[in-house]
Amino acid sequence: MKSFASDNYAGAHPDILKALIKANEVHTVSYGDDPYTSQAIWHFKSIFGDDIEVFFVYNGTGANVLGLSALTQSFNSILCSECAHINVDESTAPERFTGCKLVTIPAADGKLRPQQVLDKIQRIGDQHHPQAKVISISQSTEFGTVYSTEEVKALSAVAKEKGLYLHMDGSRIANAAVSLDKELAVFTRDAGVDVLSFGGTKNGLMFGEAVIFFKPELATSVKYLRKQAMQLHSKMRFISVQFEALLSQDLWKKNAAHSNAMAKLLEREMKKIPEVKFTQSVDANGLFATLPAYVIPTLQQHFPFYVWNEKTHEVRLMCSWDTTEEDVMGFVGKLRELLNR
Repeated sequence: MKSFASDNYAGAHPDILKALIKANEVHTVSYGDDPYTSQAIWHFKSIFGDDIEVFFVYNGTGANVLGLSALTQSFNSILCSECAHINVDESTAPERFTGCKLVTIPAADGKLRPQQVLDKIQRIGDQHHPQAKVISISQSTEFGTVYSTEEVKALSAVAKEKGLYLHMDGSRIANAAVSLDKELAVFTRDAGVDVLSFGGTKNGLMFGEAVIFFKPELATSVKYLRKQAMQLHSKMRFISVQFEALLSQDLWKKNAAHSNAMAKLLEREMKKIPEVKFTQSVDANGLFATLPAYVIPTLQQHFPFYVWNEKTHEVRLMCSWDTTEEDVMGFVGKLRELLNR
């Protein structure tokens, strides 16, 4: 039984497991001074430029908190969508470790608009008010939608005009790149992003994320912050060797292209069923749709997935690097059976 609940449910890609075994066969220096980490950083620099700074961490929350901590002081605020992962699914870790206030903005499709952000940048210089310092966006978003390069540039322009930074939560950045059919740097660094959380776990890694600073001067204190946040892995090679495998043969792109393709197949098949109503565009590997309430519990027993909105019976379906066409057709077949179609 395959799950459509989360791309976190999938196991590690076989090539990632081979890389971990390779790194396990030797003794090498700890805390990131090993050749595997150097090689992984080299791959990131070949993608984004030689002057970047790269820091490996355990998980996505750690990546976001570390990146945001480097950009802020405790009297600042961080602007994000109300559905942002940092607001909804990271407990209070961003607030606790940064000391900042999260200022949320309604986003029906998960994406922020420049005017919305401008409306929230208020009372600059007022000692009684939190001072806006970062705009944080997710790519792809929590609703499975994808910012275009132009949309990222527009938000970056607002940030630059107002003296703010632009942070991108890229837990599914590989899926966004495939959806946009763009090189990774085009809609990140070249579009004005200052700090990027580069996701690996949702795209075939066993564990591990990377935080990338496109302006080295922003990263001067990050090695201390990473240690303070308990994100410095002593056997760093077990994170970095996975990224080496992910980046060296474009495995990141292959995995993301497959999960996106499975989401499109699922969308096409479900659109043939009149009772299914999609609530968001299917840009990457996530689908949001409403189903008749009575079929949901039984369908979940066969193919686990999450109910996103219990009042409207909106569900979220996520495809993974290991989702197969048989999984998709099995899900649709069971749905048709429950609907007597």
